[in-house]
Amino acid sequence: MKLRFIFVLALFIGSFSYAQSVSELFSNANDSYKNGQYSKAIQLYSKIEKQGLESDDLFFNLGNSYYKLNKVAPSIYYYEKALKLNPIHEDASNNLAFAKRMTIDVIEDLPKSFLQRFSSTVVQKLTYDTWAILAVIASFLSAILFLLYYFSYATKRKILYFNSSIFVVFVMVINVFFAFSNYKTTQKSRSAIVFSQKSDVKNSPSLDGEAVFELHEGTKVYILDELSNWKKIKLADGKIGWIIASDLKEI
Repeated sequence: MKLRFIFVLALFIGSFSYAQSVSELFSNANDSYKNGQYSKAIQLYSKIEKQGLESDDLFFNLGNSYYKLNKVAPSIYYYEKALKLNPIHEDASNNLAFAKRMTIDVIEDLPKSFLQRFSSTVVQKLTYDTWAILAVIASFLSAILFLLYYFSYATKRKILYFNSSIFVVFVMVINVFFAFSNYKTTQKSRSAIVFSQKSDVKNSPSLDGEAVFELHEGTKVYILDELSNWKKIKLADGKIGWIIASDLKEI
């Protein structure tokens, strides 16, 4: 029993010191950024990232540091990563718009259907985890309302609790549907940022293939397929081609 207690205590102390170390790293990186030492800030933030830790604020700060150094591709990459974790991160969204102004390629989105616009403006605004949490909260609330309905004796209150519980169940179903829809979209959608200053996109996964168009650093693409060291990509305007995998960095 004593050995078990010592083991648990050691594990707790180790976890606490690790968290303290990460917090200290993050604080030092923030100080470096405030002092205009952007390269040093990137080194410190990257140390945290290499430990497998992810957060929208970490990626946002990395994006800001690269932006200050006028490094287009990395800044856009990290703003996109921040928004992937937290789609409603307003500062990341605003800064991403500024960073995109430094890119060379001008790509216009294809017209979207009503369902596609609804998905991007509503369903994709929250992560599937968030929709799932909202569904769980709604399920608990509906259970409480049903119990209030069941044990209530006043007719007006019973009607109120019953109607409220039905409405909350409906909200729960909608949240579950949004969570599954978001999850499927996230799993199917693979995006990347072009990191090469200039890259030829070919009509086949071969160096001998014909170059159909070219892309420059910072452009966002969607990955459709991959073969050996090539990736088949699609642009927002519908163009499709093959690009060398090393020219991309997947978000």
